[in-house]
Amino acid sequence: MTTRAEKFAGLSVAIVTPFRDGQVDYARLREQIDFQAEAGVTCICPVGTTGESPTLTHDEHQRVIAESIEAAAGRMLVMPGTGSNATAEALRLTRYAANSGADAALVVCPYYNRPTQQGIYEHFRALAESVDIPICVYNIPTRTGRNIEPETILRLAELPGIGMVKEATGSMDQASQILSSTNLTVLSGDDSMTLPLLSIGARGVISVVGNLVPADMRQLIEAFEAGDLATARSFHNRLFTLCRDLLGLASNPIPIKRALAMVGRDTGEVRLPLVSLEAPLADKLQKVLRAYGLELQKSLA
Repeated sequence: MTTRAEKFAGLSVAIVTPFRDGQVDYARLREQIDFQAEAGVTCICPVGTTGESPTLTHDEHQRVIAESIEAAAGRMLVMPGTGSNATAEALRLTRYAANSGADAALVVCPYYNRPTQQGIYEHFRALAESVDIPICVYNIPTRTGRNIEPETILRLAELPGIGMVKEATGSMDQASQILSSTNLTVLSGDDSMTLPLLSIGARGVISVVGNLVPADMRQLIEAFEAGDLATARSFHNRLFTLCRDLLGLASNPIPIKRALAMVGRDTGEVRLPLVSLEAPLADKLQKVLRAYGLELQKSLA
């Protein structure tokens, strides 16, 4: 069965939004995008969870989309986050992304208002029918308070505009049901689950750790695709603790932003209500980075 959005297979990186003095640092954003292009990633995903999209103003959200597309300059695909718990707002952002030249839209399940499965279906159907770029259904119930049930995703798969699923439920059964019953491209939404999901038919990952070590995650995927399972497992085992702690020490993107600062790629502060990583957790993160073999800034060593 041919997957529907094969060009998005591989490594996509959910990039951070740099801030400086309370404002989006667009110069540093471009530096981050250049870093990803040089690493050979398939796609960047700005203004998602890792990009702190809930704290961006409407104007900032749109400008980050536009700046990301311009900075990518055709070197990689761009799939910005355009989700909202209000369908009208998600429609506005998704249309803006499409009109700005985005290659796809990453759309999280509506959060907080806890729609029914029919409401979720109608939400995504409205988006899929409004633009010509593929929609990636982002299912992360720990963030949204509502799982998009497999049966709903199977219904969505009948819509031509739905091309992908970012699978972040942690359920291999759910992923297996989607993969066995649809031709959607499934991408891991959790770095440490990438190899297990690849083993059942997923095609890549939308990665947080890729902000830090994109080449290693890319090599994991490429080794698996080449049939070199020993090398893929080696990368998985090496990456595991780093991936776990970047998402487990505190809410994403608090740890990844601190890690980037520790290795000399400071992307600024997080925005309230997120706060900086507490000192004991920062000490643990330093140890994890050192153990991985990353060189820290002398002032932080």
